[in-house]
Amino acid sequence: MIIILKDNADKRQLDALKRWVETQNVHVHQSEGAHQTILGLVGDTVRIDIDMIKQLEIVEDVRRIQEPFKSANRKFHPMDTVINVGGVPVGDGSLCIIAGPCSIESESQIMTVARSVKKSGASMLRGGAFKPRTSPYSFQGMRDEGIKLLLQAGKETGLPVVTEVMDLSQLDLFTDVDVIQVGARNMQNFELLKELGHCDKPILLKRGLSATYQELLMSAEYILANGNDNVILCERGVRTFENYTRNTLDISMIPAIKELSHLPVIIDPSHAAGMSRFVSPLSRAAVAAGTDGLIIEVHNDPARAKCDGPQSLTMEAFDSLTKELNKLHELIKASKIK
Repeated sequence: MIIILKDNADKRQLDALKRWVETQNVHVHQSEGAHQTILGLVGDTVRIDIDMIKQLEIVEDVRRIQEPFKSANRKFHPMDTVINVGGVPVGDGSLCIIAGPCSIESESQIMTVARSVKKSGASMLRGGAFKPRTSPYSFQGMRDEGIKLLLQAGKETGLPVVTEVMDLSQLDLFTDVDVIQVGARNMQNFELLKELGHCDKPILLKRGLSATYQELLMSAEYILANGNDNVILCERGVRTFENYTRNTLDISMIPAIKELSHLPVIIDPSHAAGMSRFVSPLSRAAVAAGTDGLIIEVHNDPARAKCDGPQSLTMEAFDSLTKELNKLHELIKASKIK
């Protein structure tokens, strides 16, 4: 349920309304928009009398939200959410580019890639310490040692770091990580999502292999409902009948989710394509469609990578791509201004 307030609503009346609502065991979230102030009511609102609230002097309108996701809903929070990650904004209209290797393999590798992507203009550094792999015989990552190396690379370059958690038991290792990533396979690990709702770190939530938009937003709702408002949604391609590419990148997800939700949306063209030669065109398409950012795999020697080498860009290719993307982004921004 949302309560839309009139302009310049009396503060004493507003505080009294909020106190009364909270006595009904409902949480109140106040959103200050450009033209409206909205009170979002989260919880069991069935017993709240809409007609009674509508009669209040400070109330313009009261509406029930029909969608099952409440806190993630744009009706609940009309303005875009902007998430600050160590001074890097996500969702403010700028283009956030997260780059780094799929998997951390050695100190030399992560440091080399980190320095390179920083020089090319990356906003954050990614790197997998724990790797969920289809085969139990594949490289599973360097685990806690990998996190130490990632943090070391982030400290040297000044880049905030992003890495994936796979299990509740690993959370203590993520104390100094800037953004915790939830992979596609864990999108509906609800116990993990609830626990991440209690932390104060941004969460990068990837869409599951066959998840609908509503299912993705309901997973985000688990994090939001437990107190963490800093959720970044990520489209990494879904599984369809087409098998020429690794997955099918759903570009329509960008405008659709932005219509449904206030949360930032970024795109992972590397996992969607599965082939490095498609990363550049998919990245350009995402920027043109209005993405808030990209997360791109970059390796210093893709041919010898222990994980996802075929979809990883060389450092030189990433440098060229960032220049293209920044030009495209500025062009699109300029056309919107006109």
